[in-house]
Amino acid sequence: MKRRLAGGLAAALAVTLALAACSSSDDETTTPGGGASSAAGLTPVKLQLQWFTQAQFAGYIAAKEKGYYKDVGLDVSILEGGTDIVPQTVLAQGKADFAIAWVPKALASREQGAAITDIAQIFQRSGTLQVSFKDKNITTPADLKGKKVGDWGFGNEYELFAAMTKAGVDPSKDITLVQQQFDMKGLLSGDIDAAQAMSYNEYAQVLEATNPATGKLYQPSDFNTMNWNDVGTAMLQDAIWANTDKLQGDKAYQDTATKFVTASIKGWIYCRDNPTDCRDLVVAAGSKLGKSHQFWQVNEINKLIWPSPDGIGLIDKTKWDQTVTIAKGTKNADGDTVLKGDPEGLAYTNDYVTKALADLKGQGVDVTGSGFKPETVTLEAGGV
Repeated sequence: MKRRLAGGLAAALAVTLALAACSSSDDETTTPGGGASSAAGLTPVKLQLQWFTQAQFAGYIAAKEKGYYKDVGLDVSILEGGTDIVPQTVLAQGKADFAIAWVPKALASREQGAAITDIAQIFQRSGTLQVSFKDKNITTPADLKGKKVGDWGFGNEYELFAAMTKAGVDPSKDITLVQQQFDMKGLLSGDIDAAQAMSYNEYAQVLEATNPATGKLYQPSDFNTMNWNDVGTAMLQDAIWANTDKLQGDKAYQDTATKFVTASIKGWIYCRDNPTDCRDLVVAAGSKLGKSHQFWQVNEINKLIWPSPDGIGLIDKTKWDQTVTIAKGTKNADGDTVLKGDPEGLAYTNDYVTKALADLKGQGVDVTGSGFKPETVTLEAGGV
């Protein structure tokens, strides 16, 4: 396998905890389980995001801004993520009470000793795509053979590698693997034939770029996309993770976990039913991306969540087992797998989300979104 660098990878992508984001609001006194509460009579809670402020986290932002957390007695501080913040490690170190993280990455941290548990699987589907220009004729994983294939690394590559392996393409010798930055410049410049993208972010970036042949924005018809949900190598992504030890021995924390999941789900339901308002809430919260981009992102995130036939947040054992199987059996470019064995201990539980769903259904809230229909979004140049 040949390996190339497309523009170089920023040194800041080193997986460290230099910025563990452990700040707290002035009125906080203790974290959940300590028995105290904030000056306003609310229990202070810190939520660590896994990336910068954007609509990927719209449900939590909505739950805070619409008062859903306060309604259940919580004063939630949302801690922004970044390139050098590992949310599940921040959680395991006690610097946050809950964290948002992809399942395979969090399971890898568990295997290394992080005592964390998935208590709500918010995203029911994977949002990872492999995008190529139409003229490259890349429509299946088998078509990647002999091509320059973009990959972010850092645990984002396993769906791609599993798909190639399943199609009989040896990632170690049949492709040229390009270390891709977290953008689509390599694809647009021709340095990459098929680039990694999230449906809610990087894919929109190419549709916000100008096609030099037409002078207008690129259209979806200009590209082919491979969706790992269709290929059969999708892995579970954004979930709410909690402290395992506290779940097993701290009644106050257990109660807080149920309340937090309930209010968070209510926030996601609000974003399902009010995508335009959620876009505005995200922009007001400090997103560095524009309104059209964030509206696209809210819409695409909703597609990853809804419909949820069994109820939003419920962990599907079949999808969990598929994620674990791929994590154990798929090797990356360095010959490593995500996991060495099956997760041990309390890797996930549906106890808290089941209580949350029962509470919300009792209030007459639609927790499945069976009638969900996505919006039609018009992107603007640069995502403004």
